[in-house]
Amino acid sequence: MKVQRSAIFAVNGKSNLHHFYSSQGCQRIPISELESRDSVSKLLDRKWGLQSPSTPIQQISFSSAEGTFKKQGIDKVSFFNNTRPHLGDEVSKGKQESSFYILRDDLLHPLVNGNKARKLDALLPLLQDHKVTDLVTCGGCQSAHTAAVAVSCAERGVRSHLLLRGEQPEVLTGYNLVSTMYGNVQYVPRSRYANREEMLRTHADLVAGEDGSVLWAKDIVEAMDDAKKDDLLRSKTSPRKVLIVNEGAGDALALLGMFRLVQYLSQDHLLGKKRPVKFVVDAGTGTTAVGLGVAAMSLGLPWEINAVMLADTLENYKRHEERLIAEFTRQFLASIVCSSSLDMIKWVDRQRPRKFGKVLEGEVEMCRRIAQETGVLVDPMYTLAAWETATELVQEEKSSIVVMLHTGGTLGVFGLAQRYKSCFTNLKD
Repeated sequence: MKVQRSAIFAVNGKSNLHHFYSSQGCQRIPISELESRDSVSKLLDRKWGLQSPSTPIQQISFSSAEGTFKKQGIDKVSFFNNTRPHLGDEVSKGKQESSFYILRDDLLHPLVNGNKARKLDALLPLLQDHKVTDLVTCGGCQSAHTAAVAVSCAERGVRSHLLLRGEQPEVLTGYNLVSTMYGNVQYVPRSRYANREEMLRTHADLVAGEDGSVLWAKDIVEAMDDAKKDDLLRSKTSPRKVLIVNEGAGDALALLGMFRLVQYLSQDHLLGKKRPVKFVVDAGTGTTAVGLGVAAMSLGLPWEINAVMLADTLENYKRHEERLIAEFTRQFLASIVCSSSLDMIKWVDRQRPRKFGKVLEGEVEMCRRIAQETGVLVDPMYTLAAWETATELVQEEKSSIVVMLHTGGTLGVFGLAQRYKSCFTNLKD
């Protein structure tokens, strides 16, 4: 797939200098690797929602009859999970020919998806710092984002107000049930949901009442002009402080959690800073993939991010990428970076493309077999796509290690079981 070159960053292999571009005229400014890492360290010197950036790392090995995978696909492959693999300098000593590493972010929290926990990592401490009393956000009926917000807010004594698209299902299950148990859910007609910004603001004003104050998450970060500063000052004395978070937490602030993860993984005793790595992640909005790419770029890592497109077109993913980078530049690195796309992010099609939300024949059975053989639960909507792509990349790639980020999705299986009853009732060996 053709990937645009980045106008943000380039690595000179001989001098090992990172070339950043200033936001004024996009002039190239050479910055040493040490200076770059120091800048990232300062960026990450803040309070966090997660106690630690660490995540369990396991190694998935697989075997198949010769030619089977290429000809017939993943359903003929047998998998094995090594829960204590070689890392650091020992990576090269382990068997790499038919294996990939998996980052078990699905184990970060029993009810919060791994990628959602990362996106909220930098945001959650701001709720307490700014004495937020209520949070308003939105998502689909089975939104993992709204469930994550509801649980995380409840754990911190903040009321969450969740606007879910469509009608209430007959049976509450999966993320929908979690959202309902932990937050205040309201179902919104699709026609009204189409204008998300107006919908969120209207509901936030209703929650705030006459004496309350309303802010968007980005206002806390930016506070660029006097009007926003005044809003922040007023919010400190308001009896009710309402914060609006966009659908999917798809803002620049969400990228900081990925920076923290990448910095952790690049330690010498884990993946290191010099070893070529091909990351694989399923892409809903694509925010997680962009966060990985920007972080790897900033640290000068020889990593490639393979983002499996699930819910949108390539053009829209690239548009979201550019918006996030521009927003991140403005909020956090305005003096040294200007916006563009990243050449280290590859937006790739899943093995069997389909309309988002559709489960194809045999995929639930495949998820079941992976769970039985490895103890890892993937779901047919999101993480199975990353698993398939990681398996395929290992067959093609010999010079790099392949690493899959398991974003979660466990509770999503319950919602799918309600929607695709026949796929689950007919499970058999």
